[in-house]
Amino acid sequence: MKHLIVIALLFLPLLSSCSTKGQTGALGGAAGGALIGQAIGHSTGATLIGAAVGAGLGYIVGNEMDKYDRSRLNNVYESGASNQQSSWVNPDSGNEYAITPQPAYQNPNTNQICRQAEINAIIDGKPQRTYSAACRNSYGDWELQR
Repeated sequence: MKHLIVIALLFLPLLSSCSTKGQTGALGGAAGGALIGQAIGHSTGATLIGAAVGAGLGYIVGNEMDKYDRSRLNNVYESGASNQQSSWVNPDSGNEYAITPQPAYQNPNTNQICRQAEINAIIDGKPQRTYSAACRNSYGDWELQR
């Protein structure tokens, strides 16, 4: 448990010094991913994998996904056919997204309905890939899990 607190405290000062939403999202995602990785795997490897996955997802969501993109992502989680790709190009940024959702499942710890998805994006001409999970909150909205 001490390791989890130390990791979280190490990332807090970095969050306030970030100049872009992407950096903040990446650092927040890395911190959250590291905590989750450590909690699940109880090893340095699991912590590092969690941090890497969280940083990728945090960067995409924090920097590049504006309100339009998050709305489209929410629609994919809500009504996208499992294992079928949904894609769009943001008319303002030109960023491209292709999301492949997986079947819904019930989280045994929280009893929330959740879905995982693979997110492929082309941001500033650079391809990026990450995996995400979203669960319904008490209001019925999808919330990304880190």
